[in-house]
Amino acid sequence: MDAKVLIESFAEFARSKNVDRPTMIRILEDVFRAMIRKKFENDDNFDVTINADKGDLEIFRIREIVDDNSEDIWDLDKISFSDARKIEPDFEIGEEVYEKIELEEFGRRAVQMARQTLIQRIKDLEKDILFNKYEEQVGEVISAEVYQILGREILLIDGEGNELILPKGEQIPKDRFRKGDTVKAIVHKVDMMNGNPKIILSRTSPVFLERLFENEVPEVYDGLITIVKIVREPGERAKVAVESYDDRIDPVGACVGMKGSRIHAVVRELQNENIDVINYTDNLELYVSRALSPAKVSSISVNEETKRISVFLKPDQVSLAIGKGGYNIKLASRLVNFEIDVFRELSESEEEDVALIEFQDEIDAWIIEELKKTGLDTAKSVLALGKEDLLRRTELEEETIDEIFRILRQEFEQ
Repeated sequence: MDAKVLIESFAEFARSKNVDRPTMIRILEDVFRAMIRKKFENDDNFDVTINADKGDLEIFRIREIVDDNSEDIWDLDKISFSDARKIEPDFEIGEEVYEKIELEEFGRRAVQMARQTLIQRIKDLEKDILFNKYEEQVGEVISAEVYQILGREILLIDGEGNELILPKGEQIPKDRFRKGDTVKAIVHKVDMMNGNPKIILSRTSPVFLERLFENEVPEVYDGLITIVKIVREPGERAKVAVESYDDRIDPVGACVGMKGSRIHAVVRELQNENIDVINYTDNLELYVSRALSPAKVSSISVNEETKRISVFLKPDQVSLAIGKGGYNIKLASRLVNFEIDVFRELSESEEEDVALIEFQDEIDAWIIEELKKTGLDTAKSVLALGKEDLLRRTELEEETIDEIFRILRQEFEQ
């Protein structure tokens, strides 16, 4: 393989990978200089000129002519007077000899190695370009096509044929994709694994929800409305705290849109995730009340030291505050960064009631938590609900419920 064929084939391959001309020349020169160092030990006194467009390569070895008896005669950048005269008979001591080195002089094997090295360098460069491209897009929404569905992840390809990964843990539980579907997600993180870029996407990240709001709500995109915090249980429920420094803008109304037009597009993309948009405030008690929406809070007690908040509600509001699966209270706690405890306001007839926590020596803590999830936090509220309703609303066994009733009834009989 001569220099022209080698350079032209490399240049064509490089152009197909969208490698710019200066980078192409630099890689070619690096590889040829590596060949020179392998054969001549040093490339300092070599001049390499490449014209990638024409496939031209010129390598010159430059050496200074010294006397045959000089001590420097063995230096790599020196040539004896007698050897110089064999190249050109009119050379004189002190002049420089420019000796052209043909590619064939490196040997067929070295040229084949150079070809493989050039291709590998482009592939490595392509990986670096891909890594840098997506590293700059971390946190941004992209669309990609599903081409393979595996047990623990979905493989997608972007418009340029690059492989992207959507792990099971970054998918919304209700997501169901088929090969060829277009998936919208954010670039979650980019890692280099064994020299290959690994691009991880996410649909469960709060940032994904934030970007969807930016796409649907111009005021958020323009910075007129700020998203203070987002907490999510992907596919189930999310709470978004927003504020605006412009008194003329209603941040909640702008995010929801006329008849919910703006938020509906976001909800559809998130597989009908229930989204509560809340007006942020520095007033903690008011913020907690809004966070527990749609429940209406009667009173609040804050303990800054323990980072716990006790919230008191009318009996019919407790289940609303806790929400289906306990998602509402869990998300509210994460939103305000306090642990929230919900208590029912007792009427005069209920004043002799006993909180379930008082039975923790007789009833396991996980059972008490299971009852609290359904809005039951006192003995009488459990007894009033009845066995059949408890079986339906909780995951407790019938024998366990019978034992709970026995313990609670015994308390009032005493």
